[in-house]
Amino acid sequence: METRQVIIVGSGPAGYTAALYASRAGLSPLVIEGHEPGGQLTTTTDVENFPGFPEGVMGPDLMAHMKKQTLRFGTEYLPAKVTDINFSKRPFHITCDNGKEFLAETVIISTGASAKYLGLKNEMELIGKGVSACATCDGFFYRGRIVHVVGGGDTALEEANFLTRFAEKVYLVHRKDHFRASKPMQDRTFKNPKIEVVWNTEVKEIIFDDTGVTALKVINNQTNEVTDRKTDGFFLGIGHEPNTKFLKGQITLDDHGYIKTAGFHPDTNIPGVFACGDVQDPYYRQAISAAGSGCQAAIRAERFLETEHDKKNA
Repeated sequence: METRQVIIVGSGPAGYTAALYASRAGLSPLVIEGHEPGGQLTTTTDVENFPGFPEGVMGPDLMAHMKKQTLRFGTEYLPAKVTDINFSKRPFHITCDNGKEFLAETVIISTGASAKYLGLKNEMELIGKGVSACATCDGFFYRGRIVHVVGGGDTALEEANFLTRFAEKVYLVHRKDHFRASKPMQDRTFKNPKIEVVWNTEVKEIIFDDTGVTALKVINNQTNEVTDRKTDGFFLGIGHEPNTKFLKGQITLDDHGYIKTAGFHPDTNIPGVFACGDVQDPYYRQAISAAGSGCQAAIRAERFLETEHDKKNA
């Protein structure tokens, strides 16, 4: 069975940056890309907040550029998904869904976190065409527009408040008659004159045309009244789910399933295993912060390997 110095599980800005630094350090990393190579940015359109692109860049193009840069330095890619990792001893044993198995001296986990969606018809197809799960990423495009946000926790209320910097009006749609968000966040929301809460209401359908989202079909779950609400944008604020199920309890996670890392470092509780990107970051969730953490993970993996080599030759 082949043993690699560094195996990166997952891609996206974090995984690709880790691969770039690891390959330039001569570690010949293998990236097991997962079933969504490039991560969430491959489903977005214009990215205007990534440094180095004054005119903006399409999400898929940005990921393609990153991957191409890593290939220049010898990174190897495997289009597969990891189904099992044994962290009980080094080298770590990795099993993929295509039947391939590897041993790894170090592992960098960059599997990200997936935004939660409602499962509505055409919802995924309309991402970037009026549907979004990231106000920080897409809010700028709705300057002077009317938008709707769905959700009742801190995420939804944070998204709604952020969007008021750009949108003319923000409607916050919630299926209950009260929020579960923190009291300070609720107070901030109720005081914001641009936000109007639509209680006891659920979104049933997204209405769209060739230009994108035009309205939402909603139902009041107390009166069963169905109405169409005109909107220019529909933001999902129902949270994210870190892609950590495959780890099967072998690594320390927080209460929400994100990998716990050591303060400013990407180290996990297992020596030789590092985490970067959204899989360990429930706060920033930006391409640039993910890329930065990928750099950190690769450098830590390189130094871990150097230390282990020095121990063996002492």
